[in-house]
Amino acid sequence: MTTTPVSCEFFPPRTEQGMEKLKRVHDKLNQALNPEYFSVTFGAGGSTQEKTLETVVHIQQSGSQAAPHLSCIASAKDNIRALLQSYKDNGISRIVALRGDKPSGWLGSIGEFSYANELVSFIREETGDYFHLEVAAYPEFHPQSKTAETEFKYFQQKVEAGANAAITQYFYNADSYFYFMDECQKRGIDIPVVPGIMPISNFEQLSRFSDTCGADIPRWLRWKLDAFKDDSDSLQKFGAEFLGRLCERLIQGGAPGIHFYTLNKANLTLNIARNIGLTQ
Repeated sequence: MTTTPVSCEFFPPRTEQGMEKLKRVHDKLNQALNPEYFSVTFGAGGSTQEKTLETVVHIQQSGSQAAPHLSCIASAKDNIRALLQSYKDNGISRIVALRGDKPSGWLGSIGEFSYANELVSFIREETGDYFHLEVAAYPEFHPQSKTAETEFKYFQQKVEAGANAAITQYFYNADSYFYFMDECQKRGIDIPVVPGIMPISNFEQLSRFSDTCGADIPRWLRWKLDAFKDDSDSLQKFGAEFLGRLCERLIQGGAPGIHFYTLNKANLTLNIARNIGLTQ
């Protein structure tokens, strides 16, 4: 079994039934992978704030390390300050600090933060080095970035503000990650940048989401996935094999870990992990 560090991401369930299911998924992944931590997303404009808190508190109390996502767009400093205190009170010492997106139809102010580096700076001002801070990285560039140079500029600002590490947006081309890391090295950016891996379970959903977030699905891969049509079992088997090879190349190329976007399902992640000896 490889010793590559692993982390897993959940989104907060909206129902009690969903929470019970997620607890089972957490237990299964924890037993098989022993992740370094579990992160929990934070809805647009903080729309799932209470569920995020509930979920990370459960994970933390179960004995795993939890890392809530903290989105600053449309937020006030007092709200962020209160959340930081809640996380400290519950023994949580890791945060994924993001700008985030406005809620759909939002017409109000963007709040007291415009960019993620401002959130990172604020957390450091309020809590010093108490929190280990992860930020986002975009090997294929954020859809709102005008040039590659501005993308690296914004990323460097987050690092200089006090980020400890970064998690990438998912990608399906290893060269995009290696190019990003080469450019970071040229700029003296030396924090760990962990590749984010998105399982392949539904091609239509993946295609729509990728078009929205700027993640590229190579043309050959689109054709291959589309050819499976309604054969979801074969599509998921192929996806696990393909992503296993992608992870192997990333690890061999020096990636400091793997971050799985689990989609709140255990088997999608475990099928990839088994292909590369990550399971216990």
